[in-house]
Amino acid sequence: MNSSSMLSSVGNNFSHSSFTFRGFPALQTLRWLLALPLAISYVSALLGNSLLVYVICSVERLHSPMYLLICMLCVVDVVAVTAIIPSTLLSLLSDWDQISLAGCLTQMFVTHFLSSMESTLLLAMALDRYVAICWPLRYTELINSSMFVKLLVFTLVRSGSIMATLVGLAGSLQFCGSNIIQHCYCDHMALVSLACNSTDRSSVAGLAVIVCFVGVDIPLIFFSYMKILSVVLRAAGGDDRWKAFHKCGTHLIVMMCFYLVGSVTFLSRNLNIHIPTDVNTFMGLMYILFPATFNPIIYGVRTTEIRNGLYRLFNY
Repeated sequence: MNSSSMLSSVGNNFSHSSFTFRGFPALQTLRWLLALPLAISYVSALLGNSLLVYVICSVERLHSPMYLLICMLCVVDVVAVTAIIPSTLLSLLSDWDQISLAGCLTQMFVTHFLSSMESTLLLAMALDRYVAICWPLRYTELINSSMFVKLLVFTLVRSGSIMATLVGLAGSLQFCGSNIIQHCYCDHMALVSLACNSTDRSSVAGLAVIVCFVGVDIPLIFFSYMKILSVVLRAAGGDDRWKAFHKCGTHLIVMMCFYLVGSVTFLSRNLNIHIPTDVNTFMGLMYILFPATFNPIIYGVRTTEIRNGLYRLFNY
């Protein structure tokens, strides 16, 4: 075997075991400026979600299915932002931007698993409201502790199995070229795009994730809210109609932002859609940070029962 063949063989068998994040290459010298707004958003998300969890757990009147779902959503949001934002801040403020392959795959699983759980919880909340408003006499029969156990099992099985497959396929790849991840955390396709062998199975798995979550959850959520609006608008007066329309519209806008940004960032590399690295990284951060920051406002401050529970706690 000649020297060039030996070098080629070594190159084909070599695979990087550590990677470097480069999420904002256009702002490389000024990236520290992003740390302040990111830190403020992170602290806001932690405080808002933690306060909401405390209120729901402390006020007995809020121990109903809808508020327990909101509580679960807050916990998921806190863990999701904590999985990526502290390391992103360290990367922006220092040279701590390295991660091992094992660490990268772990972060990938956690972030995508929690995002898929958020999708399932949003769907469950929409269906809970649908049953409460459209089938009020059967609400206690359909929405009970047994339903919560089934929901938990369904969420863990669906999210866990799909994301484990996604991460397992990514972990089986060889990374013998660049080890620079064009992102600020281990996004699935940001890592897969660095592979030097076939990524067809990983790309198909990425598309399957979109179909499974976005293709299934969005239509069901949209259908639920349309039915809720239909019932409320027929039964309510002028002001109540506007309040119902405004509340449902706000929920749908926040959900659509979550799904749209997530789908674009997830599909851009699969479909070879060119998005500047800085923009794609920013969208990837907003996909995690936006719902975590605004969910406590949408489902907390703007909900009368939770607001009253908060006042009651502080008064005592």
